[in-house]
Amino acid sequence: MDEIMVVYWSQTGNTEAMAQAVAQGIEEAGKKAKLAEVSAVSAADLKDVKAFALGCPAMGAEVIEEDEMEPFVAEVEGFASGKTIGLFGSYGQWMRDWEDRMKAAGAEVACGEGIITQETPDDDALAKCKELGKTLAAV
Repeated sequence: MDEIMVVYWSQTGNTEAMAQAVAQGIEEAGKKAKLAEVSAVSAADLKDVKAFALGCPAMGAEVIEEDEMEPFVAEVEGFASGKTIGLFGSYGQWMRDWEDRMKAAGAEVACGEGIITQETPDDDALAKCKELGKTLAAV
């Protein structure tokens, strides 16, 4: 399939801006990007695809948003084996835990690690997000 989903949760718009940059990279690489807030899709929508992106900021004590994104990610863990997953979000070390979860579930983390920014993504973070999109498009 030539469509790659970019699923995200954003409270302030920072993660949404990163998601848009990932989608732009996908489209620059010649594939179609489907940008979707996590509340608008089901994890089952990702079961039959080879690659997709997930984005979420750190919440509270450096965890994934717990009401919508965490249950979604937990469901993805059940079928992540063999998939390439791009991860992105804002704030610290929680990203390394998310990477470890996806790798333990058998997924390959695109670009080797998730993309982290603090607060509003700067030009460098947005460029990395575009590269992530291009990497996913090449899968």
